[in-house]
Amino acid sequence: MNITLDEIQNFIAVVDTGSITSAAQQLDQTVSAASRTLGRLEQKLATTLLRRTTRRLELTDEGEAFLERARDIVAAVEGAEEQMASRRIRPAGRLRVDAASPFMLHVVAPLVAGYRERYPDVELELHSTEGYIDLLERRTDVALRIGKLKDSTLHARPIGTSRIRCLASPGYLAKAGTPRKVADLAKHSLLGFTEPDSLNHWPVLDDKGQSVHIKPTIGSSSGETLRHLALADNGIVCLSDFMTRTDRESGALVPVLEKHWANQLQPINAVYYRNTAISARISSFVSYLTEAIGDSGF
Repeated sequence: MNITLDEIQNFIAVVDTGSITSAAQQLDQTVSAASRTLGRLEQKLATTLLRRTTRRLELTDEGEAFLERARDIVAAVEGAEEQMASRRIRPAGRLRVDAASPFMLHVVAPLVAGYRERYPDVELELHSTEGYIDLLERRTDVALRIGKLKDSTLHARPIGTSRIRCLASPGYLAKAGTPRKVADLAKHSLLGFTEPDSLNHWPVLDDKGQSVHIKPTIGSSSGETLRHLALADNGIVCLSDFMTRTDRESGALVPVLEKHWANQLQPINAVYYRNTAISARISSFVSYLTEAIGDSGF
């Protein structure tokens, strides 16, 4: 049958105004167009909705019954439109966020309470993935990524940067000694990544001004595991500031080879597919993170 909303609204306008001419004026149509629309609706319903006399239009019993349902349909559509408009103004609904475990634990989780206080109608769903994921396949609205992006199908919005530092616990340095030059790393226990190997390029420069690629003494795929190994006096580690801020402030981890550091900053981006409409939920969350990270000085 495929009745359209325009046909329903045309019928209601004819009833409410009392004539096809008045309805046409209200709907900014020609009288003939309004008449054809009404006739098309009656043809689809295979019934007469209005009796036409020389003086007025009268609803048939079928017209009375259909009018009630027609008003319900229009009210439902208008309600949906109002709800969508409200969501554009006031973020609401479920927001699925993905980030590597360390970033989720050290950055996102501490900010959730403040975000929820500001946007109580957003239902957060937080997922941790160490590698890159297909956002559509995993039904993820926005992913938070640290480092250089490779996927050109993604739209990226920068939300901050984080410096990378070489660190060790005072306990480890007390028993193994403090390296004074980059070459001294060969004598130490080095905590590095099993994957990706690119994370084992440490931002310290040797005598030739080259960064160093280390072979881990103890390896892990998790930066959080490496952090805990360093805290437990197992060796020297190279991690992002957002993971170690509290450790550095408390003295649980201290800088190593500071004079040889390259000023390497990792970009932090919020990513989503280019063809994704930026909902108020995504925009509010990304803006909140940008504001918070900017203030925290990662």
